[in-house]
Amino acid sequence: MEPDDPTTLDSQDDRAAVDLSRRRLLIGAAAGALSVPLLRSGAAAATSALSGDGLIREPAGGTVSGGWDWRFKRVRDEFIRNFTDRGEVGAAVSVIAGGRRVIDLWGGVARPATGDPWQQDTIVHVWSCTKGATALCAHILAARGLLDLDALVTDYWPEFGQNGKEATTVAMLLSHQAGVPAIRDPLPAGAFYDTQFMTDTLAAEAPFWEPGSRHGYHALTFGFLVGELVRRISGKTLGEFFRAEVADRFGIDFQMGLPDSEVSRLATVTLAGPPPPPFPIYLIKAFTDPTSIPALVLFNNGGFLAPGEAESPAARAQTEIGASGGFTNARALARMYQLLVNPRTALPLVGRAGLVRMSRVNSAGLDQFGYIPSRFGLGYVNSIDSRRGTPGNQDSGIVSEDAFLHSGFGGSIGLADPRADFSLGYVMNQHGNGTLLNPRGQSLVDAAYKSLGYVEAGGNWVRPIG
Repeated sequence: MEPDDPTTLDSQDDRAAVDLSRRRLLIGAAAGALSVPLLRSGAAAATSALSGDGLIREPAGGTVSGGWDWRFKRVRDEFIRNFTDRGEVGAAVSVIAGGRRVIDLWGGVARPATGDPWQQDTIVHVWSCTKGATALCAHILAARGLLDLDALVTDYWPEFGQNGKEATTVAMLLSHQAGVPAIRDPLPAGAFYDTQFMTDTLAAEAPFWEPGSRHGYHALTFGFLVGELVRRISGKTLGEFFRAEVADRFGIDFQMGLPDSEVSRLATVTLAGPPPPPFPIYLIKAFTDPTSIPALVLFNNGGFLAPGEAESPAARAQTEIGASGGFTNARALARMYQLLVNPRTALPLVGRAGLVRMSRVNSAGLDQFGYIPSRFGLGYVNSIDSRRGTPGNQDSGIVSEDAFLHSGFGGSIGLADPRADFSLGYVMNQHGNGTLLNPRGQSLVDAAYKSLGYVEAGGNWVRPIG
């Protein structure tokens, strides 16, 4: 069992912040209760199954297992609807609000070939949710005064200052403005399993745009770039640093790479089929222009994106693929992001300035990889609503302006909203199309905000005034 509160309050200000967060949760819950019918027959019967943690337990043999707080019944209902209406195969969702876990649900099949059920401790490859863990490592170093987010990358990694990248700052790396989302020269097979080769190659690469002038999602290179800073400053590899400073320290079941001893818990991923037409612009670019950024990202990666390769023994053995090599579950994602919600952990870990820079938009506009609007803070994704975009290019991730998140290929998500005082993790093994949240993940996020009394306005979740 992961510890829910491993540290103590450090100051009177921190205690006041916690008290304020708890009051906000109570206000939000009361507002939500006004619009949610009281527990009826089925749910009322379930109250007899209240567990020691106060959660209502799902009956054995149902669609899902686990427990839920009655104030967050909406999340439970949407999670079940994902299975009955939205094609979910195996999945888990976890929400921590007001300092306690209020949703802890899992269900479906972890390995369709064998029929093995999804269990509470099932883990799955979460792709770009790994970037949230990698960014956290950088912010920890910044809070300790070891990494200046506004300094030049060359202050820590001199070799990076080649071919027009000399003025690149650390903040540009973290906000996808560095201009090296891909490699032009053909990469050899297994290139991603040689961290030194990849960092040397990226250091020599000319940027696709002047660093800082534009932004484009560094889908596969982000981890090598940020990870090299972590290594040069701390003397530890990215995986070693994350394990020591986050996973082991706080009891979080999140690993970069996966030892053979953990494979028995691993769910099998099923990729989504081709999206229906009209196709996203980035896919059209990838298949029609071999020199485009989308083509180089998707097809020049040493075979890493070949079906099944990212979960292969060779890939699992790596601890340095900080863009997309993480394995975890919903409980751990929610717990990791809760570290950044609870002042008891957030302030000592990343500091007030770090929290602000995670949620503050640092780059926004047309993404040079996805060809849709995107918004990034330093290492994290900010709320983006593209639902009014052209068909095929409507990928969105709608949260509040105070929140920051990272989604993963297929639709997984880790989310922190310090002002709303909650975090959320969602993972699944049936991938959906799109590069941000699909209807399964977004429905859970929406339900969590509604449970807290928020309303959607202008493409964001906001707390009503009054």
